[in-house]
This record gives sequence, C-alpha cells and structure tokens, in this order.
Amino acid sequence: MKTILILSAHPINAKPLRLNQEVRDIEAGLERAKNRDQFQVISKWAVRTQDLRRALLDKEPQIVQFSGHGAGEAGLVLEDEVGKGQVVSTKALAKLFELCKESIQCVFLNSCYSEVQAEAIYQHIDCVIGMNDAIGDVAAREFAIAFYDALGANRSYEDAYEFGCNAIDLQSIPESAIPVLKSRKIENQKTQTTPALSLENPEGQVALDSAFYVARPPIETDCYEAILNPGALVRIKAPRQMGKSSLMSRILHHARQQGYQTAYLNFEEADAEFLGNLDLFLQWFCASITDELNLPNQLEDYWKGILGSKSKASNYFQRYLLKQIETPIVVGLDEVDEIFKHPLIATDFFGLLRAWHERAKNDSIWQKLRLVIVHSKEVYIPLNINQSPFNVGLPVELPELSQSQMIDLVQRHGLSWSKSQVEQLMVLVGGHPYLVRVALYHIARGRMTLEELEQVAPTEAGPYSDHLRRHLLNLQDDSELLAAIKEVVKAEQPLDVGTIEAFKLRSMGLVKFQGNKIMPLCQLYRQYLGDRLKVWGTRD
Repeated sequence: MKTILILSAHPINAKPLRLNQEVRDIEAGLERAKNRDQFQVISKWAVRTQDLRRALLDKEPQIVQFSGHGAGEAGLVLEDEVGKGQVVSTKALAKLFELCKESIQCVFLNSCYSEVQAEAIYQHIDCVIGMNDAIGDVAAREFAIAFYDALGANRSYEDAYEFGCNAIDLQSIPESAIPVLKSRKIENQKTQTTPALSLENPEGQVALDSAFYVARPPIETDCYEAILNPGALVRIKAPRQMGKSSLMSRILHHARQQGYQTAYLNFEEADAEFLGNLDLFLQWFCASITDELNLPNQLEDYWKGILGSKSKASNYFQRYLLKQIETPIVVGLDEVDEIFKHPLIATDFFGLLRAWHERAKNDSIWQKLRLVIVHSKEVYIPLNINQSPFNVGLPVELPELSQSQMIDLVQRHGLSWSKSQVEQLMVLVGGHPYLVRVALYHIARGRMTLEELEQVAPTEAGPYSDHLRRHLLNLQDDSELLAAIKEVVKAEQPLDVGTIEAFKLRSMGLVKFQGNKIMPLCQLYRQYLGDRLKVWGTRD
C-alpha cells in the first residue's frame, strides 16, 4: 500500500483557496478506483513547520503533496502559531526531503511559482511536480484530481502528470503548460535513446548546418524577402559576436538557392597598402569581387584614361561583371567598420555604394546588384545624407536572445534546466549569443556547473578572459569612453552619459539602453570592469 500525504496550509492573511474541496475530490476519486486498496490518503491541515517534519517522519509516505501558496524564489508558505503565513526557504525544504528520501517516490507541489522548490527537491527525489507560474484554483484542482485518478488506475507518475495536464485542457483552461515534471525515469530514457551530442566550439561564424544557430524572427525572413528585390540593400548592425556574419552567410546561401551568384568580402583582409589610396582600394575591391565570382580579371581594360577611380569602378561593374553574369549578384560586405578608420577612402567608397543603389531604381542592369553590408560601430564619419548607404535599404539590428530563445539553446546543448536557471544565466551574460554559447558549451561538456561559472566568469581564469580583456583595452584607448563606463558600472540605476558615449558603448556591446539612459548589458561586464577599473574603491 502506498501512503499519500496531503499537506495543506491556508494562512488567514492569504488569498482564499478551496483546499478542502480539492482533498475531498481526490479521496472520492481514489475510493472509486479499481486499485483503491493500494492507497491510503492522510491529510494534514494548517500545516506548520514542525507538522511537516513530524508527518514525514511518522507516516513515511511514498507520495507527498503540498497544496497552498508559493512564494517563488523565497519558498513555500506554511502557517505560524497564530495561523498567519510563514515562508519556509527552498534550501530548508530540500534538506528536509533529503533527510526523508528513503520512502518518498514522488513530491507534488500544487502551489504557484513552485518550480524553484521542485528543482531543489528533485536533487534528492526521483519524481517531482511543481508550477512554473501562478496557477488558478480550478486548474490546480483539476490537475490534482486527474493525477490521482491515473495513479488509481495503476498508471505511472509520468503518465499521471500527462493526465493532469490534459484535464486542464479538457476544461478549456489555458494553464496546462504551468505544471512541470522533473523525472529521473524520463531523464534516464533520454540518456539511453538520445545519441551523443556533438558540441561546437563557439567561435566565429555559426556554420550553415549547425544545430546551434538560433533564428530571431522575423529578421531572417525579412532579409530573405528583401534580397530578392531588384537593387536590394540590407544593412546589418550589431555589436561584435552578436551573429552578424552568421546572418549574412544565411542570406547569401538563400540567394544561391534562388540561382543567384554571390560574392563575400571581409574588409579585415585588405592589406594596409590599399587603405590609404582610393584608386588602389577600388582596384582591390573590384579584383576581389571578380575573384569571388570566378571570372577573369579585366581591370587593365577598364582602368585606363582620365576618368576618376569611382567612374572606372562603376564601369567595371556595369560593363563587365553585371553584363557577364545573367543572374542577380549578391555581394556581402563584412566588417565595413575597417573602412571607417580611413576617411580618405571612406566617404568616396560609401558614396559609390549609395550611387549604385540609386541607379537600380531606373536602370535594369544595376537592379541585378544586391548588397548586404555588415558593421558594428555607429557611423560617425561625415557622410552627406544623400550619399550615405546607411540610411537606405532594409536596416537590421540584431537584438540579444530572448528568454525563450535561450531556453531553446539550453535544450539544444542537452541540458535540462529550470526556468530559474535560465534566468540565472541571463543575469550573468544577458542574451548575448556568444556569451551564452560559451557558457552552455563549457557546462554541457561537464567542465563546470552554472554556479562555478558565476564565480569564475568575471576573472582572468574564466572562459571569457580574452573577450573581456579586448573590451578593456579598447576602453583604455579612449579616455572619454573610459570615464563614461566607470560611471555606468558604479551606478545602481541607468545613467545618462551623453549621446555619443552612450552609442559608442552600445556599439561595443557593453551596455543596453533604458530610454535615453544606459546600464551594463549584464552582470559579467559590471563585475569585470568594476574590478579592473577599481570603481568601488577599497577599505584599508
């Protein structure tokens, strides 16, 4: 016979719940079950902490249910000596169940926001059910009744959980996703049937066939549609390591699937000798695109005469490249930030790109040229509004990953995390894709736990040391930015540091906006920079 211990707490200063009705319905359901002789129900009301302990020790139950109020991270709400609410901490509850784990097979926390406690108790008990959000009285009762109906029919705890969720759906109550199951049986089955996960070192572009690329709708769809338009120009802007190049590679891949020709050019590959002279730079640019398109170089035929370099480059594209290839040509220009550093060529080159885009409005041959431009920094070089390619076309700004996208990525790494663990990682690294992937890579490989990562992440011994050191060196090269970030890191609330400094820090990916004010993107940056820049001072 299995003993079901139902513990209820209904403090006089809390929202009323129909707990007595829930227990009566559970008992009635088990009394009519074909296996009713296998269960006995013991209910305890107005449970205090000592009542909880004594009931677990005296009754040695196989199934323990708590019905009442939850307090989220803080714990569960029992009653004190005068019937008012008393919060019992998650840590204390988990320890109590660890001490009583010999007899207990399943714990059912039928209270709001109890997933945190369920996760803690699951470290010691093989099957635990909790709630990941607030749950209504009716939904909680329907779930419990169906859960015990299934147990009374000799179904497993895992099946009983599914019957409970289904019962909520049958009542047309939109809360069936709130109950969550932690099951060692299911976990072991996944381990036995799931092939070993092939993890990828999180560096550089995410490969086209990677299982770890997280789409950020509707961005990809918008880009795929835009690049099919005549004379299209797509501008992708985001801080470093946010996935810009990975998105560009997917746009180019989509274009190739449509039968288009594509060319990719990374301006970090340009030799210094080409970056100081516009004529040499445009020759290098045209030659590079020609090579990408697998065409013979014919620069000598077009780089003659008195015409200026921009006219020669335009003629080369119009009379040779665009004429030679019948299909549209999509040119991906990566890391154009490098050109911002060279004002002697930047203004003319970006003006030329804008001119080509404008020609496509009326000239069919220029409609074949489609551009994808990727950059990290704000455009502070002086560009006439009518000559800039950065105020036309489709603008794309890559956001941080949302919580649901992070949950998806956690699961792709083979990790079974609670919502609170995902939130814990979000506090540490925000939704920065690179920072998130580094964390999950090390944890999935068993190199460290989430708690260990929190301790070592903002130090030189952590997995982010190179990333953090690069940011620190860049800040130290700009006294105004350095002064601004010190104030931001030190401030407890979002801070106004001025428009230019704010946008530059955002371009670096170190901060996020709240209105016109900024704050550190994540706790990792606040801790590392706060320590390295000694913003808090010391006590001697």
